[in-house]
Amino acid sequence: MDMCLQCRACEVVCPSGVPFGRLMEATREQIADQRKAPLLRRLALRLAFRHLLPHPGRLYALGAVVRLYQRTPLWRLMRRFPGVVGRLNRQLPALSGSFFRPAPGIYAAEGVVRARVGVLSGCVMALSHGPTMEAVVRVLTRNGCQVVVPVGQACCGALNIHGGDRTRAQEMARRNIDVFLEQGVDAVIVASAGCGSTMKEYGGLLEDDPEYAEKAERFGSLVKDVTEFLVDLPFTPPKGRIPVRVTYQDPCHLAHAQRITEAPRQLLRAIPGVELVEMESSSECCGAAGLYGSLQPEMSRRLMEKKVNTVVDTGAEVMATANPGCALQIEMGLKAAGSGTQVRYVVDLLDEAYGRESEEA
Repeated sequence: MDMCLQCRACEVVCPSGVPFGRLMEATREQIADQRKAPLLRRLALRLAFRHLLPHPGRLYALGAVVRLYQRTPLWRLMRRFPGVVGRLNRQLPALSGSFFRPAPGIYAAEGVVRARVGVLSGCVMALSHGPTMEAVVRVLTRNGCQVVVPVGQACCGALNIHGGDRTRAQEMARRNIDVFLEQGVDAVIVASAGCGSTMKEYGGLLEDDPEYAEKAERFGSLVKDVTEFLVDLPFTPPKGRIPVRVTYQDPCHLAHAQRITEAPRQLLRAIPGVELVEMESSSECCGAAGLYGSLQPEMSRRLMEKKVNTVVDTGAEVMATANPGCALQIEMGLKAAGSGTQVRYVVDLLDEAYGRESEEA
């Protein structure tokens, strides 16, 4: 049970439609309640699940401390250490950019208003990929959306659910449901595949809660991955040209859990100059899988190296994806392999193409 990635590839091929993801989540909750894990692991997970992830203010404070630490020679030294200490420091994402934060007010739509949407700021992605989240807002406003990033939202709860802490995940789900439904949005936009799949399934998470069961189902129906939403809108194709060879990696929780594979590719094909080349087994897990890289480092490393080889074999200059765990894992692997392939989000490339439109005028 510990070795399972919860990538949900088994669900896609199961002829009976068995919801293995939800079964695994329930199983891990039982395991967490009944089996005593090593003390250090229990303390670390309790700190993360109960005292960090449910509290955005603490996450941003920790992010600021980590960013300061990474500017010192100590971080570079610690990354060379053998064993767990070195591995954890190598896995730590570089927090060099600005953080993306919820804020009061509305980001105005360009042109005719086509929709009013709320954006999940998230936890890891807000810290590790703040500029990408800013690109999400720009792309949405460029396509006629009023955008709100409501204050008071919390982490989606995905890491807690995967780690067996269902109770805290339910608390975070209730908080997000209240905050976003209060905004009266037409859709809740998510740029992280793992977060999106979890939020779409809030109905199952809260099915036994008489106060929130119906609201959770309604909320889940509003949740859209940013690529899915843009294609359905439909988006305005950019005119700016990006002459680059791109391959796309399917995040497990976008391809398997949400069954979204064509929308990201449709966005990439719409960018002038982009040559999209497919990689082998693009939806096979990269080994990130939330906390899997820390809890099962050997298997995670093997899967990462296999994925990196498939990326390099395409000869692409850029690997595009749609999930922070995948982006961080594969970027780490590419650097270790000495590859110059960049890792970017689909929405980053789309935003860049819109930004270059003045050059094409």
